[in-house]
Formats: sequence, C-alpha cells, structure tokens
Amino acid sequence: MSYIIVFFISMVPLIELRGAIPYAIAQGLPYVPSYIIAILGNMLPVPFIYLFARKILLWGADKPVIGKFFTYCIEKGEKGGKKLQATAGKGLFVALLLFVGIPLPGTGAWTGTLAASFLDMDFKSSIIAVMLGVMLAGIIMGLASAGLLGAVSALFAV
Repeated sequence: MSYIIVFFISMVPLIELRGAIPYAIAQGLPYVPSYIIAILGNMLPVPFIYLFARKILLWGADKPVIGKFFTYCIEKGEKGGKKLQATAGKGLFVALLLFVGIPLPGTGAWTGTLAASFLDMDFKSSIIAVMLGVMLAGIIMGLASAGLLGAVSALFAV
C-alpha cells in the first residue's frame, strides 16, 4: 500500500518526486524500488501535459471561474520557458534536464514539460530531458533524505 501512496504523491503537481522520495524513506521503504515507482508516477502525466495542457490552458484562460488560475499557469509556463531559453541558448535540452533535475520549488516535471511545450521543443527531446531530470532529482532527494548531503556539507564547513 505504501508504494501506491509513493506513486500517487509523485504525480501531484509541485510535490512530485521531491515529496514522494522523502515520504518513502520516512516510511522505511527500500530506496531503489521507491525511486523507480516515484519516477514512474512522476513521468506518467508528462506526455499528457506536453500534448494537452497548453491547449486546455489557452482554451480556459477567458472562462469565468477557471480563467484566473489558467492564466496563472500560462504565465508560469511562459516564464519558465523564457528563463530556460535565456539561460540555455542552443543547449535547451540540457537546460530543461537541469531545470527539472535540481529540486527547487516550481522546477519539476510539470513546470518543465509545460515550459517545453510553450517553447515548441519536440516531443521526444522534451520527454527524454524531463525523464533524465526526474531521475537526477530522485537521486538528489534520496541522498538528501538519507542525510548524505548534510554529511558532505559538514566536511566543508569551516
């Protein structure tokens, strides 16, 4: 049952794998199976986000109840896309990978995929970059949750 929770936590926007891995470790689940399940859960919505989210957001931006939220999501996607493009230039694939892979607030698979769709990156490159980024984020979160990053930083403290 705990693995199912890990799977679903990793699908939630903004929480994603960054919340699922620490949850799994806190529950005492083995890291490798939790890591794999969290990646699968985090990646499941990605193709749908790339193919449909932009169209749905643009459609709903002028609707009475949902318009403000949809406009916010569009602005966030466009802002993320512009930031990626300004930083990356021609290295957009690597920039997307790092954008998704470095676990900071608002830089996960959902935002990265939406930004890639707004930048008109091709589908295959976007999915691969996001997947590699999710894998990197999972490794970083696993190390952080196990306390290894804190131990390494203590070595360099003066």
